Amino acid sequence: LSRIGDELYLEPTEGGLSLRAVNSSRSAFASFLFAPLFFQLYEPGGTGPDTELFRCKVHMKSFLGIFRSLPSLEKSVGKCLILLKPRASRLVLQLHCKYGVTKTHNLAFQECERLQAVFDIQRCASRLCAPARVLAEAVVHFPVTLAEVTLGTGPGGKIGLRNYVEEEAELSKTMVTELWLAADEFQSVAVAPGSHITFCLKEFRGLLSFAEASNLPLTIHFDEPGRPVIFTLDDTVLEVHLVLATLSDLESNSQSPSTNGVSHLPAPSDDFPDDLESYMVAMETSEGGLEGLTPHFSPQFRSLFFGSVMTPGRPGPATSQEVLAEDSDGES
Repeated sequence: LSRIGDELYLEPTEGGLSLRAVNSSRSAFASFLFAPLFFQLYEPGGTGPDTELFRCKVHMKSFLGIFRSLPSLEKSVGKCLILLKPRASRLVLQLHCKYGVTKTHNLAFQECERLQAVFDIQRCASRLCAPARVLAEAVVHFPVTLAEVTLGTGPGGKIGLRNYVEEEAELSKTMVTELWLAADEFQSVAVAPGSHITFCLKEFRGLLSFAEASNLPLTIHFDEPGRPVIFTLDDTVLEVHLVLATLSDLESNSQSPSTNGVSHLPAPSDDFPDDLESYMVAMETSEGGLEGLTPHFSPQFRSLFFGSVMTPGRPGPATSQEVLAEDSDGES
């Protein structure tokens, strides 16, 4: 999560403890949901059915500082106790170590609205599932400084990875790296012929490292260019989502039908600023429900904040998963 954003969002729910992060341009979102069975003891708080659970955000560096040097912690720490204290505006982490030593860390936090991206993996036209090792060994051939990579299909059902090259780049001075994987390298392949997407490699590498260490297969859900790509890891006690914006293909968008439950947006004019932040849809929660929905468009990336908004009293389809929408510092 530290590769995604500078703030860590914590939200205890009945379904488990959710840790989330989003980058400053709102083009990358990640969430880790730890089921109650993951913990020796889990109490989300909130006593009544109408009681709203508390959520907060803390600085990522402050949180990481507590867990530095993991090999040492694993040898000396028996358990970790996490307490949310809303009245004191503190997140308390206690490390119970050997010989009766207890280390207590008090982190100041900010109360916040729910941070959730808007996506629906059920409506993605393409799906790939592979052992993390296969994908990790593939991306190692790309330079660390590479910003974006293109994932696409090829003849014979092959899946290719290629470094993204801008159209205006001088090809004689550009190194192109392309790698193809046979369909039998994957656990499952269900992709639309000729499909391709371009996304940022940095966050993808981070998730691959975690998936490889956890020995979990990685599933990739994607649609056409400009729609978010969703990477998922699933375990009995852990559910992970990484959602990345993809590079828009304006020519494709103007000819293709709507997908992923969202109608296509018109091609933006050159008057709009060319940055990822311009795609953010701000949804501020007030007592009257969702308001202030203002989409903006950019010629390159579409942020994760687009999509249909569920209005109060009008639930969405059972298969949909809400994502990246609301983020406020509390007082409105």
